[in-house]
Amino acid sequence: MSDVILEGDPPISLILRRSARAKRISLRISQLDGRVTLTLPKRVPETEAISFAREKETWIRGHLDARGSDVAVAPGAELPIGGQMHRVVAGAGRRVSFSPGEVCVPGAPARTGRRLEGHLKQIARARLAEASDHYAERLGRSYDRITLRDTRSRWGSCSSDGRLMYSWRLILAPPEVLDYVAAHEVAHLAEMNHSAAFWDGVRRIYGDYAAPRRWLRQHGADLHRYRFSL
Repeated sequence: MSDVILEGDPPISLILRRSARAKRISLRISQLDGRVTLTLPKRVPETEAISFAREKETWIRGHLDARGSDVAVAPGAELPIGGQMHRVVAGAGRRVSFSPGEVCVPGAPARTGRRLEGHLKQIARARLAEASDHYAERLGRSYDRITLRDTRSRWGSCSSDGRLMYSWRLILAPPEVLDYVAAHEVAHLAEMNHSAAFWDGVRRIYGDYAAPRRWLRQHGADLHRYRFSL
C-alpha cells in the first residue's frame, strides 16, 4: 500500500491498495476514520487510478463532509456521554466530575483527553457489568468475564466459553443503546448465531430492540470521531 495526495481544498490523502482479486478500480471511504482507499488491479497503472479518483472527487468530498471531522478531546471540546452532549472544561481537585452539560477534568490540559478516557472506561465497565448481570439473570445463563476494547469492527462479542467483550465507547451512546448491545451479546450465551431463535432471545430479555439497533447503524460510526490521544 502507498499514499498519494489528491490536490484541492483541503487536500485528500488516498491509500492505494493493489489486489490480485480486483477486476476494476474501486473507492471506499471509512466512516470510522475517514480514510479513503483506492483499490486497483495489479496491472493497472497508478496514474489511471488517480485519474479515476479525480473523476470521483465531488463524490469523495461529499461523503467526507457528511461524515464530519474528527474531534480532539481537549478543553473546550464537546462530546456525547450517555447520549448527552458535554463540554470539556478544566476541573479542580483530583477527580473527573460532571455538572449539567459539562465534564470537568482536572490536571494539565495536554493530558485532558487521556484522563477523561480513563474515567469513561471505568464508568463503561461498571455500566456494562451491571447490564450484563441483569440480562444474564433474565436469560438464565452465566458468563465468564468482561473485557473492554476500542474495537472498530464490532460493538461487542461473546466467545463460546462465555467471555464478553465490549467497546468502551458505548458509554458515549444513549443508555438504551448500551443496554441493547449488552442484551445482544448475553443472548449469544444461549445461541451462538443470529438465527430467529437468537433474535427471539434478545427480544425476550430486552424488549423491542429496533430503535437502538437502528441508532447504532445510523450514528454508531460517529462515536469513533472523538480522539482522546493527541
